[in-house]
Amino acid sequence: MREVTHTRLAVWGDPIAHSKSPQLHAAAYAVLGLDWEYGRRQVTEAAFRDTIASLDDSWRGLSLTMPLKDEAHRIAETHDRHAELTGVANTLLFGDRLAAFNTDVGGIVDALGEHGIHRLDRVRILGGGATAASALVAVADLGVAQAEVRVRRPERAAGLSDLGARLGVDVEVDTLDAPSGDVDLTVATLPSGTALPEEVTTPLAARGGALFDVAYAPWPSALARIWGDAPAISGLGMLLFQAVRQIRVFLHGDPETSLPDEAAVVAAMRAAL
Repeated sequence: MREVTHTRLAVWGDPIAHSKSPQLHAAAYAVLGLDWEYGRRQVTEAAFRDTIASLDDSWRGLSLTMPLKDEAHRIAETHDRHAELTGVANTLLFGDRLAAFNTDVGGIVDALGEHGIHRLDRVRILGGGATAASALVAVADLGVAQAEVRVRRPERAAGLSDLGARLGVDVEVDTLDAPSGDVDLTVATLPSGTALPEEVTTPLAARGGALFDVAYAPWPSALARIWGDAPAISGLGMLLFQAVRQIRVFLHGDPETSLPDEAAVVAAMRAAL
């Protein structure tokens, strides 16, 4: 077997040109003194398994974005708790067994914590996809007992009710314009650039508490512009902190084990955004 002389990582997705992951990881590796190569590659869902199989022993891990998170979860041999709960993975670590992680959940928790949000009782989640599942697990970790999920087509979000039952969270799924109660936090997981009708957004903002919008470009998002006096938090913090947790995985194999001089690493990554 040939000697492996360098360590390779990358972010894969389709599309992928917009990804900020290469500059985030490069900034972190510079502080950590790691001579690791981190690139980006456009990989379709159909080509994912064959492309994984073509990698040599120089590869340490991958960051995954859409539409590869479901397939990454399926091909992995082990899963961390957050990947197991959500059924998706945004991180793969190569080794004796292919290990999957979902660092988006911890990224949401860390981003909210940076804004002083450490405990929640009732939330509203807009959207019903993979990021909504990560958001539901994140707020459950922060103590949420009740969650409203508001989507265009409630039948497509039935899985979130099942997930809520596993988490001990009472989940109510309904349409975006359904009557809603007061909540501590609204988590918007809608695609970047989504603009909802005023008759939908006005009541959501009036009783929505703080806003955490996973979108960050452009910012303020359409929702953030109309949110009023309550705080509106962009998804840039989630992007940053999920990457921090990915680097913990790539270095230690554990998203909960802090990096050496992590404060300096985070500062360098933030400056690279």
